[in-house]
Amino acid sequence: MAELKFKRIVLKLTGEALADASGKGINVDEAEVIASRVKEVHELGVEVAMVIGAGNLWRGKQGLERGMDRATADYMGMLATVMNAMALMDALERMGVFTRVMSAIEMRSIAEPYIRRRAIRHLEKGRVVIFGGGTGNPFFSTDTAAALRATEIDADVVIKATKVDGVYDADPKTNPDAKKFEKLAYIEVLNRRLAVMDSTAITLCMENHMPILVLNLWHKDVLVNAVRGEPVGTLVGD
Repeated sequence: MAELKFKRIVLKLTGEALADASGKGINVDEAEVIASRVKEVHELGVEVAMVIGAGNLWRGKQGLERGMDRATADYMGMLATVMNAMALMDALERMGVFTRVMSAIEMRSIAEPYIRRRAIRHLEKGRVVIFGGGTGNPFFSTDTAAALRATEIDADVVIKATKVDGVYDADPKTNPDAKKFEKLAYIEVLNRRLAVMDSTAITLCMENHMPILVLNLWHKDVLVNAVRGEPVGTLVGD
């Protein structure tokens, strides 16, 4: 078995990763695809934590355009992330992977409250941990939640799962001449305003020397190759 480069990861997914073709709702088939990718690296001995967004269920921007209070819109999004986390938990456990959902907003009937040391202990015991509820605070994105949790649990990397095989200087879907970056510095991502993660998340990773790997999770074996240290996607770091 190849040696692992990344032994503890935080996998960051957008809510749309669970959506149907319309980009909305929770598609059980998509949840199972994600779960199968996670199971592959989990069986290699990788400790896996996950953070998922809520764009498939709620877009706070829609509320803000109608005059909704920003904090209310953000709290609604946090609640939606817990629904997505539960869908992933169900898909993983049906595949035989023990999973725990931990929420930054207490809802003890369906999720454990987030406690850093307990989360680390779950990982050490071989359980996949899904962090729901964002950071528990409005005005922060799930990108920032992923960066924060990765730092707190001393992860080796944040893996940003997308449907593009890395970071480009232009949209590769519309520009055939778009150039893919193999590696980027944090400050370059900020200066170029590249759509890797939001600026708060990038800054938090930069200050804590937390690498970010952007890859296409839907390419077969790419996550396995990533944790083994093979060159995939785009690496953002020092």
